Amino acid sequence: MKRLQAFKFELRPNGQQQRQMRRFAGACRFVFNKALALQKANHEAGGRFIRYVDMAKHLTAWRQGVQTPWLKDAPVHPLQHALKDLDRAYANCFAKRADLPRFKKKGQRDSFRYPDPKQIKLDAGNTRIFLPKLGWLRDRNSRDVLGAVRNVTVSVSCGKWFVSIQTEREVAQPMPSATSAIGIDVGIARLATLSDGTFLTPLNSFRKHEARLARYQRAMSRKVKFSKNWRKAKAKVQRVHTRIAHARRDVLHKATTTISQNHAMVCIEDLQVRNMVRSARGNAEKPRRNVRAKSGLNKSILDQGWTEFRRQLEYKMAWSGGWLIAVPPHNTSCTCPGCGHVAADNRRTQAQFKCVACGYANHADHVGAMNILARGRRVAARGEVAHSGPSMKQEPTEAAVHELTRA
Repeated sequence: MKRLQAFKFELRPNGQQQRQMRRFAGACRFVFNKALALQKANHEAGGRFIRYVDMAKHLTAWRQGVQTPWLKDAPVHPLQHALKDLDRAYANCFAKRADLPRFKKKGQRDSFRYPDPKQIKLDAGNTRIFLPKLGWLRDRNSRDVLGAVRNVTVSVSCGKWFVSIQTEREVAQPMPSATSAIGIDVGIARLATLSDGTFLTPLNSFRKHEARLARYQRAMSRKVKFSKNWRKAKAKVQRVHTRIAHARRDVLHKATTTISQNHAMVCIEDLQVRNMVRSARGNAEKPRRNVRAKSGLNKSILDQGWTEFRRQLEYKMAWSGGWLIAVPPHNTSCTCPGCGHVAADNRRTQAQFKCVACGYANHADHVGAMNILARGRRVAARGEVAHSGPSMKQEPTEAAVHELTRA
């Protein structure tokens, strides 16, 4: 089977290369915004959607025009790929997978991509990479790049430049080394509770840096916008946000790697996190109650990174040959695993579960994980798919299903 994998390293460019990369990222952003404005104007005039091939002709005219001659200084392939990104954004919108594309702002996710692997050279021995119109760039090569290079993306984050090298290689069909199944209930007091009784303690990286972040944001608000002091204050805020994100991602990677290596089937709840963290503020005509409490709950949910936890589990289970099942989340914490009685009174507090019918008592998150595992086994036994993700492309063998679904 073919495996696509990205290897991301920090670049160490010189001053001239940094200026060139900022120009290239700005040129790609300009082409994207100009093409988006053209699409909007064409739609308002009643015209048909402009496809990529026709839009590329406009790009040629822009590069040769007298108003934007500086576009010639940027490599043409990243500019063409900016148009492909816009075409894909519209395709996702038409398929109702995303909203309408919006204009890009300077300083927010600036990046550009080289899609042609023939123009890219890797020198792992000297820890450097060659990119068109940039030359050889030093990078912090922390591991070997496996497979054939397909494309390279250059991006900037918190004042540092990074290169992401996507490769493709043939790997043997993965087979899980473990045979156990586990159910996982994610939460706030506990990051993840497993059906075997173990649990992961949350890091709460945002809570740890919340006071410092608020102090830096207040200092930034007092500065004149876009002044030098304002940019220095903004850099401090960005560094805190980056540290929070890195700490959270590190914890999630370690947790998901351990889970995927030790279990052949993982069952989780099919949570709609975006709907769960919607604001409860309402409006002037229909004000809502408990707005502050709901805001704190939303902040705690986002601090755990449930969506990223599931995303990492999906591809890591696929790489290890395992099986990830997302089951409906309704009543998982209110169902008694002993007698099957469902009642809201079974869960008396956030952590206490006691069945009003049979008297079974346990931690509420542990009960939820046990019910999630039971539902996942029923889904596997019936051959149904509750949620299809990247890790569901590989169906388990009949013997594996029998081993994982037996009582």
